[in-house]
Amino acid sequence: MAPLLKNIVIAGGGTAGWMTAAALSSLLGPDKLSITLIESEEIGSIGVGEATIPDIINFNHLLGIDEADFIRETNATFKLGIEFIDWGRKGDRYIHPFSGHGVDMNGYDFHQYWLRSRAAGNPHPIDDYSLCAVAARQGRFTHPDTNPRTVLSHIRYAYHFDASLYARYLRGYAEKRGAHRVEGKIRSVGQAPETGRIMHLDLEDGRSVQGEFFFDCTGFRSLLLGQTLGVGHIDWSRWLPCNSAQAVPSAHSGPLTPYTRATAKASGWQWRIPTQARTGNGHIYCRDFISDDEATAVLLFGLDGEVLAAPRTIRFTAGHRQTFWEKNCIAIGLSAGFLEPLESTSIYLIQEGISRFISLFPDSALPDVLRNEYNRHMKTEFEQVRDFIILHFKATERDDSPFWNYCRNMTIPDSLARKIALFREGGRTFRYEDELFSRPSWVAVLLGQNIVPDACDPVIASLPADEVMASVESMRRAMVQAASQMPTHDEVLKRYRKAGAA
Repeated sequence: MAPLLKNIVIAGGGTAGWMTAAALSSLLGPDKLSITLIESEEIGSIGVGEATIPDIINFNHLLGIDEADFIRETNATFKLGIEFIDWGRKGDRYIHPFSGHGVDMNGYDFHQYWLRSRAAGNPHPIDDYSLCAVAARQGRFTHPDTNPRTVLSHIRYAYHFDASLYARYLRGYAEKRGAHRVEGKIRSVGQAPETGRIMHLDLEDGRSVQGEFFFDCTGFRSLLLGQTLGVGHIDWSRWLPCNSAQAVPSAHSGPLTPYTRATAKASGWQWRIPTQARTGNGHIYCRDFISDDEATAVLLFGLDGEVLAAPRTIRFTAGHRQTFWEKNCIAIGLSAGFLEPLESTSIYLIQEGISRFISLFPDSALPDVLRNEYNRHMKTEFEQVRDFIILHFKATERDDSPFWNYCRNMTIPDSLARKIALFREGGRTFRYEDELFSRPSWVAVLLGQNIVPDACDPVIASLPADEVMASVESMRRAMVQAASQMPTHDEVLKRYRKAGAA
């Protein structure tokens, strides 16, 4: 058996680099694994990934991070879901919550009962039956109850935080566990002439950093995987046409909302992410339909607080590298691919790339079967997230701009078309290969954007309408009552601040 990998080099810092360093440093002690991260203070990070999904809690828990400390150090707030405005039609508003809807009964999904009640005259939208959505609208938050019999056990949450502060926080974590940071710019990449494997990274000041295995966290440049190893990029812009963003922070204008907001605009959409210190805002758009100056004007007009800095422009093409692991190098973060942060999946894909490598941790022989499995898994992850994001654009009835006309009429991947067709026929949806987004997530967006089945499951359709209506209504009232008894989001954050001061 080949010896264990002993020397890993990470090219690039930011969220991707320091998440990688932190996770690897928690795996093996510095006596068994050397971890070196190279970054330059002169090279900034993109930093758009300030909203997360509940999987980030698993990552922090894996590292043994104390939540209170994390919240104070990263200016974090809590997040119960994402509010979507003007996506299906102008004037529409719905929440994609982290919790499910209602309670499944007799082996059937709750939304089937909701569809039955809707046919009988129920006026309440599906998100009125999600505890996370109800609490989010009331500006309330509490941690989930560990007793599975209580309504509060249904709560699932994530965070909004400052991505640069999170990277700094993880840097401290990793350095305490033996990771070594090297300040400098990479000038060239040295490869073995026989195998093409990367051997060393040469810096502009003449130093050379040797390694056995390398992580490319150099952002859109993809210096190692793309430029050096020649791995091409798969372009998904025909399905996800947005290719630019303007980002700007603003001051708070009221209580901190426990949810992200995504508002559809004429040629894209605008995000709103509240952290404790500021609100992160951005306008993602397609330059084929709007100029940069016009996009900036849309962004600034849509702010609800004072501008704190000049807007900055980000260029991108939706898609991913043809392979994620090539020879002795894995790309993580923007080096691997980019899907606009509509469903806050940027940091999740970083996390998944790291955790899948750890689960397949190779010896120094780097067996092909491990690399192939890694690439298969990450390709599937990206494609499944891609389909869910495309759904938001395709499932629109808007015809008020050329951009939305394009999205409404575009041809979509067969994998997504099948899901939509299956849901239209009886409201059925399934989860494949442990995909990230569960059935309630698909239901939230499909119904939220007016893809409503003509009928529910025939078994549920045979039940007495009044009995179904009464059962569904009791669940709605339980959600409203439980949410009303929660503390406000601001009150919860104040407790953390007071504990930190003490």
